Formats: sequence, C-alpha cells, structure tokens
Amino acid sequence: MSLRVLALGIVLAASPFAAITVPTMAAAASQSAPVLVVDAFHAAMGRGDAAEVADFLLDDAVIFEQGGAESSKAEYVEAHLPGDIAYSQGMTDTVTIRRSTVQGSLAWVLTQGRTTGTYEGKKVDRLTTETMVLKKTREGWRIAHIHWSSRAAPAT
Repeated sequence: MSLRVLALGIVLAASPFAAITVPTMAAAASQSAPVLVVDAFHAAMGRGDAAEVADFLLDDAVIFEQGGAESSKAEYVEAHLPGDIAYSQGMTDTVTIRRSTVQGSLAWVLTQGRTTGTYEGKKVDRLTTETMVLKKTREGWRIAHIHWSSRAAPAT
C-alpha cells in the first residue's frame, strides 16, 4: 500500500498540475509584499522613525495630501514628513477595506479606513483613503506615489 502512495506522489509531482501550483503560490507571496511594505511604512511613521520612512520612498516619489503635493522624497522629508510623524504618533488607524494588485514591477495598494486620536489637543475622527503605487527595485518594493485624503467621520 505504501508503494502505491509513493508512486502516486511521484506521478502527481511530475504532472502539469504541480507546475501550475508553484508559480501560483509564488504569485500570491509577491502580491502580499507590497501590502507588507505599506504596513511597515505606517509602522515606521508611528514610531517616529523618519529615516526608515524615507527608505521606503523612491527618490522621485510624489506625495499628494489634502490638495498639496511634494514632488520628491527630499521635498517630502524636508517639508511634510515631520508633521506627518507628529500626527501619526497620536493616532490609531483602522483599515476597513484594502485591495492590492501586482502587475510586473508595479503594484498598487488601495486602503480605506478610519483614523482616531488626538492631535494638538483636538480630537480627530476621520474616514481615510490612501492609494500607494509601488515599484519593484533591486532593494525590494519601494513607494513611488502616495495619495492621501480624508473627511470628518459622521457624528455618532
């Protein structure tokens, strides 16, 4: 009986179905990598680690936020990152919907959520949307574009 099981295992391993399974599993793993980068970016922001936040960004990254724009990593790090870190450290972010897609060396992660907390002595309760476009580089996935927007959450 065990010889039959072994023989069946060898036949299945050599079948065309085995070849399909490996790339599909690899694709699933690579699809989650951009989401992990987005989560790590936010974790670094929450810890106040500006250097790590900057490491996730490509040099020519473009960041759109509430109608404003920074057209490079250097501009964002100099102008807006310190304020974003200060804001993030007093907030709790909850992801309500997330979708991600990987196509070749590009990926995008679309996130909707809610941010609550206190900033500069004022309560914050905002519904948020975030789009991040990532590019695969030799160093791994890096953020090429961020678009953040939010609105006041409905009063409960």
